[in-house]
Amino acid sequence: MDVSIIVVAWNVKKLLYDCLKSVFDETRDIDYEVIYVDNASEDGSVEMVRQEFSDVKIIENDENMGFIIANNQGIEQAKGRYVLLLNSDTIVLENAIAKTVQFADQHTEAAVVGCKVLNADMTLQRNCFMYPSLLNKFLSASYLYKVFPRSKFFGRERMTWWAYDEPREVETVCGCFSLVRQEAIKEVGLMDKTYFVYGDDPDWCYRFNKAGWEILFTPEPRIIHLGGQTTKQMARKFRLQLYGSQLIFMRLHRSRWTFPIACFFTSMFFLLRSPYWLMKSIISKKDRKEYFDASVTCLLGAFYCIFNWKGTLMNKKTLVGKL
Repeated sequence: MDVSIIVVAWNVKKLLYDCLKSVFDETRDIDYEVIYVDNASEDGSVEMVRQEFSDVKIIENDENMGFIIANNQGIEQAKGRYVLLLNSDTIVLENAIAKTVQFADQHTEAAVVGCKVLNADMTLQRNCFMYPSLLNKFLSASYLYKVFPRSKFFGRERMTWWAYDEPREVETVCGCFSLVRQEAIKEVGLMDKTYFVYGDDPDWCYRFNKAGWEILFTPEPRIIHLGGQTTKQMARKFRLQLYGSQLIFMRLHRSRWTFPIACFFTSMFFLLRSPYWLMKSIISKKDRKEYFDASVTCLLGAFYCIFNWKGTLMNKKTLVGKL
């Protein structure tokens, strides 16, 4: 078996159908299996998969276990030389999975390989990042990467200066399409379930890198990633979870003295954005509630980061014994 394709979903039946259809339509020349992990969907997703994609192996959870635990469930049953973590809101293009496997076979030093990711309008979606650090959190909070997007310094965290036009080693590949070598997983272990939805990508890549593996990007395979289709169901909680997961990384992998500073920079990030969203809610008529909610979310995030950073996290049970 070349690759085990793992798709996790929660209440996105139409997107899930399009994703799985693209996998079967656009995957050739390799031996593969598809494992679908359902996080207690209530929209008929499991029934649809059984009806439309009978070859897919299904794992049903009785509750929403989160992205990380659900993917670990799939990995534990995977038979492939590689596992591919594939978001349910993606569309595979032009035999992208087989092309990525071929690239990985040619680069045995790589634990993780990512491909080129496109938005729905076929523009570039950046999917490679640097690890969370105090400098990167300051630059993100200050929005200097927006002011100087071509600067290798100010744009370092999101690599805004790079055109994604060549293979290269990177620090983190986004988990929307992440081909991972089973040999490396056996050495380093599964994703850390301390994280719930976000944060698994930099953490896992960091652990692979510390063990001597490389994280590579290749531009030839391409997918479309719609993005945010699951998280918009609980937008506030997921947005807070995103930045809370970065704080988990800082707590686990950086010096203890850096953590309160990271909390301060994250709070600054939220405080600088709250007035912007509030102003948009005043000006806009169509999306007034959405913008106002974003402003309130930023205020909550700023409060939590200073007084109770774990308030940003969605599932406190996974933190026991870790933080």
